[in-house]
Amino acid sequence: QVQLVESGGGTVQAGGSLRLSCAASGRTFSSYAMGWFRQAPGKEREFVAAISWTGGRSVYADSVKGRFTISRDNAKKTVALQMNSLKPEDTAVYYCAADLNGLGSPVSERYEHWGQGTQVTVSS
Repeated sequence: QVQLVESGGGTVQAGGSLRLSCAASGRTFSSYAMGWFRQAPGKEREFVAAISWTGGRSVYADSVKGRFTISRDNAKKTVALQMNSLKPEDTAVYYCAADLNGLGSPVSERYEHWGQGTQVTVSS
């Protein structure tokens, strides 16, 4: 079992940067692939980025490729999402999620555990 808590959201102007962090509790964090998803008002939740349990493989949505970077620190039980060159369309609630023994999937149904989310607002 793992519990997830996101932090680092806020309001930033277009072109700016934010770094989201997700802290996990539980002894088996290193066994989980981790993902970031987001949901904007009136829209369905969408995949942003994911990283394998080893950290050796990461995948990104086309909309964030080249701007966002996912990373993890298994010793600290954290996963981060560095977001650069932010756009107004990146505005959403961002969620981190954990997939036991996963390789980093863009499919939300793969993930067994979810955080409560953190709001990111990008103003134009």
